[in-house]
Order: sequence, then C-alpha cells, then structure tokens
Amino acid sequence: MTYLNKTFLAIIPARGESKRLPRKNLLDLCGKPLIAWSIEAGLKSKYIDKLVVSSDDDKILDIAVEYKIKGIKRPKKLANDIATTFDAVKHTIDKLESYDYIVLLQPTSPLRNFKHIDESIKLLDQKNADAIISVCEMDHSPLWSNTLDKDGVMDNFLREGILNKRSQDLEKYYRLNGAIYICKTDKLLKEKSFFLKKNTYAYLMNRETSVDIDYEIDL
Repeated sequence: MTYLNKTFLAIIPARGESKRLPRKNLLDLCGKPLIAWSIEAGLKSKYIDKLVVSSDDDKILDIAVEYKIKGIKRPKKLANDIATTFDAVKHTIDKLESYDYIVLLQPTSPLRNFKHIDESIKLLDQKNADAIISVCEMDHSPLWSNTLDKDGVMDNFLREGILNKRSQDLEKYYRLNGAIYICKTDKLLKEKSFFLKKNTYAYLMNRETSVDIDYEIDL
C-alpha cells in the first residue's frame, strides 16, 4: 500500500558473521531465527512497498526465500568489519528500481514491530521530515558518567551540582536504539547517512522494545 503517493523500500542488512556473537542473525529466538522477527515486522507493515534482505550468507538468503521476499547477495567486501551500513544499502538500492524512501530495519532489533514501522512513516508525514530515526530514553543519565584514567582516580568525576541530585531531577537523555531508520532516498545518497544534517526527527520507542542483540546475554 503506497502511503501519500510515496513509495517505501525496506532493507534488512544481515551479515553472515559477527565477532561478538557469531552467526547472530541465524540464532534461535523463541523458535525462529533472529532475522525472522524483522522480516515478519516488515511484511506486516501497511506502508512498505517492497522488503528485501541484503546478505553475503546463503543461509540467511534462504530464509528470505522461505518468506517469499527478495534476497540480494552482497559481495564479501561489503560484509566485512570495514564496510559500512551505507555501503550495503547503496548496493541494494543500485540493484532495484527507484523508491522515494528507504527504511532500514536492522535484524538485531527483534522487538520492533510493524506498528512501530507504520507510526514512524506517519511521523515522517506529520513532521514533513526528510528522515526519521528511532530513539529511546537512556537507562542511566550520562551526567553520572565520565572517563577514567589508568589509576582509577575519581577526582572531578562528576560536574559541580550533579553529585547530590536525584536521578528524577536530571534532564532526560535519549539514545539511538538502532531499530528504525527512514530517509528520503535522494538525500540518503547525497549525504551517505540516514542522519541528515537537517530535517531529521526522532521516533520515540520505550526501552522494553529497544533491545539490541549484540551479546549472548541480550538473547
């Protein structure tokens, strides 16, 4: 279903290997591979016109076939530790017909669902934005953090006035949660980033649905 006469291409980038959690995109999460959660979310979206999986791994591409969506084989040089997400996205864009917007759904965010995707696309229209990026509130305020030297000395670790404040009295901070990135295609290709210099807005998700699978404990 085309939304407001605009077309949306959703890309799920899924490398075969991962240093911190080997083969994580294929790991079982409640009876199905991790990547399947993002595929199902994309398929249930009312506004995504085409959903594709980009991967260098044949087993991951086989899962795309099982869900009857297109899989695009990514060359190994675009799936190593040096290659960026933009590199993979650009490779996919070049293989397909033109779409007005690109929606990036990283497979490491299994609790992001179709409602979040559709709300993000609606927000894009409401804000007349060029890009939408999902965020969530931080678990702990960065005002209570700092670097440490090798001796672990904590002199001046906290700024003046922060030490005796309660957490609820501190300003709220938000972080990227990696779940949803939406960007106008021409702007994305020009700036080579979903985080545009102007006209980018945040879509707020709660912490519970912002889980990012990076380590075994996250599973």
